[in-house]
Amino acid sequence: MSPVFRRESEFTFKIYSNEEERMHIHVLCDCHEAKFWLEPHVELAKNTGNT
Repeated sequence: MSPVFRRESEFTFKIYSNEEERMHIHVLCDCHEAKFWLEPHVELAKNTGNT
């Protein structure tokens, strides 16, 4: 289980500490999820929701 970093409206932001070393965050909404790299700049890494 990962800790919830923040909840904003219908979005949940989570950080998984046992994943990759590169800093990133997961954003969940309903049954959709996106992963964003936070370094060296913010970039979409993965999107399992609607485009």
